[in-house]
Amino acid sequence: MQSSHRPPASLLMRAAGLAALLLSQAALADIVVGQVAPFSGPQAVTGKAVHAGAQLWFDAVNARGGIKGQRIRFVTRDDAQKPDQTVRLVKELIEKESPVALLGTIGTTNLEALAADGVLVRTHVGMVGAISGAASVANADGMLVVKASYHDEVNRLLGQLSHLGIRRVGLVYQDDGLGKDVLAGAQAAAGRFGMTLVAQAGYPRNTIEVGSAVNQIITAAPEVVVLGATTAAAIEFTRRYEVAGGHALLYGMSIIDTDALLKALGTQRARGYAFSIVLPQTSQPSLSIVREYLALQAATPSPDLSARSMEGFIAAKALVTSLEKTQRITPEAVTATLRSSPPLDLGGYVLDFSTRGRGGSHYVNFGIFGINGRIVQ
Repeated sequence: MQSSHRPPASLLMRAAGLAALLLSQAALADIVVGQVAPFSGPQAVTGKAVHAGAQLWFDAVNARGGIKGQRIRFVTRDDAQKPDQTVRLVKELIEKESPVALLGTIGTTNLEALAADGVLVRTHVGMVGAISGAASVANADGMLVVKASYHDEVNRLLGQLSHLGIRRVGLVYQDDGLGKDVLAGAQAAAGRFGMTLVAQAGYPRNTIEVGSAVNQIITAAPEVVVLGATTAAAIEFTRRYEVAGGHALLYGMSIIDTDALLKALGTQRARGYAFSIVLPQTSQPSLSIVREYLALQAATPSPDLSARSMEGFIAAKALVTSLEKTQRITPEAVTATLRSSPPLDLGGYVLDFSTRGRGGSHYVNFGIFGINGRIVQ
């Protein structure tokens, strides 16, 4: 006789189906990528721009089916670019969200704090597209930089200026790890090319308190001023320097968001502002990565997309390439795949992470704002 306590066959079949569905859904759980960056404060413009660029590519990947059926979920925390907050929030995000990688944390001092804490090494969670060109960041375990170093930039710049007969250079720098790395590179390059840094003017980190720097530069009267400054501070310096009667050529490093600067100053005041280029520009449609970026931007416009967004876009593309190649997606495997892969051609922009202690690229070019904000290279 059949036991009255045995569940009906139909109920067992439904339970088995539900279990299979749950297992299937678990197998196709989202792939989490995290970003701890400033979304408030003076550097919020950069945090939002990098995020928007990465999100642009992640959305495109999700629209075509994700990574082997798994969607990418991009989660964020706002550190206001405070190093202690960066470390705390990275730990919190890793514990609560279990990301396969982090992307786009901004600031040399913030990234140095992460390296000193060791959280990335302990958890094997890599930082793809660490937003810094400092040697200390490129040398840190678990961090992959997708652009040339600050030393590459300033060395190329001063080398070019020396060929034009420029000998007196002023430097404005943020007084932290970022600025000190730029300063060290500028001092070495100046000696190499027979130039003199007639002013080395620092300003407090994560502020736009550049009044003292303006006075130092005006007094020294250099032929060229190199801005090793963040975006908001560079804009403020440019405004005050003009008001104070400064006439030297201003040369901004790649740290500065040129779109934000052009918008803040206007095309007339920005004309003649020169800058280094370490990533593809939207004015280079000959590159397939630029055409791809522009097409996606046109289809899904975001107010946060700007010149700095390309760095997030490239970091996201590099990460997705690793995810597609990795058989079993774990944080350790994702970073290992990037480190062991041959050079990645992302559409005219090549990355090579195989050499530790170096950024993924050494490309440096130059541009200047011409008539109506047009970039001339």
